[in-house]
Amino acid sequence: MSTAKEKVSLVSLGCPKNLVDAEVMLGYLSNEKYEITTDERDADIIIVNTCSFIKEAKQESIDTILDLADRKHDARCRLLIVTGCLPQRYQEELAQDLPEVDIFVGTGDYPRIAEIIAEKEGTDEQLRYVGDPNLIYDENLPRLKSSPAYTAYLKIAEGCSNCCSYCVIPSLRGSFRSRPKARLLEEARTLVAGGVKEINLIAQDITGYGQDLPERPTLEELIRELAKIEGLAWIRLLYAYPDGIRESLIEVIRTESKVCKYLDIPLQHISDPILKKMNRRSSEAEIRALINRLREEIPGVALRTSLIVGFPGETDDDFKKLLRFVEEAQFDRLGVFCYSREEGTPAAEMPEQVSERVKRERYKKLMRAQARLSFRRNRQLIDTVEQVIVEGYSEETELLLRGRSARQAPDIDGQVYITAGNANVGDIVNLRITDSSDYDLIGEIVA
Repeated sequence: MSTAKEKVSLVSLGCPKNLVDAEVMLGYLSNEKYEITTDERDADIIIVNTCSFIKEAKQESIDTILDLADRKHDARCRLLIVTGCLPQRYQEELAQDLPEVDIFVGTGDYPRIAEIIAEKEGTDEQLRYVGDPNLIYDENLPRLKSSPAYTAYLKIAEGCSNCCSYCVIPSLRGSFRSRPKARLLEEARTLVAGGVKEINLIAQDITGYGQDLPERPTLEELIRELAKIEGLAWIRLLYAYPDGIRESLIEVIRTESKVCKYLDIPLQHISDPILKKMNRRSSEAEIRALINRLREEIPGVALRTSLIVGFPGETDDDFKKLLRFVEEAQFDRLGVFCYSREEGTPAAEMPEQVSERVKRERYKKLMRAQARLSFRRNRQLIDTVEQVIVEGYSEETELLLRGRSARQAPDIDGQVYITAGNANVGDIVNLRITDSSDYDLIGEIVA
């Protein structure tokens, strides 16, 4: 007589790179004796894959763990496992503060998840598996995709070696390690064979790809090889550091039809004194020249960036310069973060720390400015035709389909609401834009 499989539910927090790790854990578990469920109330084992990049991410992780810990008292859950960046960074503190957690697993040990669960059998002790974070993910690791069938993230490198003064990523994820090009292409072909039409290239800095490998493949070579895969429609580039954007990369974006005319460039600031304190390699003049060159050489390109307000020593003049830059550059998408003072980073020890009140005021001013700019940018798209991937029905009403244009990355860049025409989920259609809001577009399918 067969024994019923135990059910596992996994909650992944943080960035898309974390999501890929979570999908690998699901792949291992589904290959073993476990059944995957999306309902934590029905799970025998709950895994929380955490983020600890900034204070807000840490708090979200802790809140989620505490919420799910209640399942051990009022539901069938027998094991609560916490994986990822939070235990990699705070294993000692977490072990003391969260006795409800049965197992902690760091960023370099998650491929052993099934083996680790087996090792918990027969002991009531809290277990910790937090070692060297310098794991390199490859296509041989099983992966159970949790994102929609038509889209996927392709992690082209692990870790980071840029050592920005505010950032803990190198200590959590290790140094920058590129994946071999042949393995990336093999994984991409597998994803496309499974129905993926959009591949989003991710790494902490995609422009560093290949420089650490013996054969030194380039990002541009990888993109051109990916573009040859039949059935793949969109290739999106996420997290390109400004000093690594070469003329050859601009040419690939401009000339390769499958590459979305979209680029995510984390700039963080524009004031030279702040950029220097951040240990960023670009200057104000270089950043401005890059933005102008991208707009001139890639007509219609959508630019996204992320900025930090309230960095130590940021004066009113520094912030005013940043605000003027945002208004002048007119980014299509913009994320703003209040500086988070992270222990163990050089910035945490810097003098002239900015108060939380001032950080919030500056954050609100930037976001108000960006809302106006985003609305104007969206209005300029009215009566143009955009390629849109259909994602399903609107959350407000099943009378409207919703999707994303090639100018919008998954989860972060707003949506397109489709008021006329029919299509299936995953279809890529031509949509005439008829209206817009601050962040969303409205349109009708056209032939």
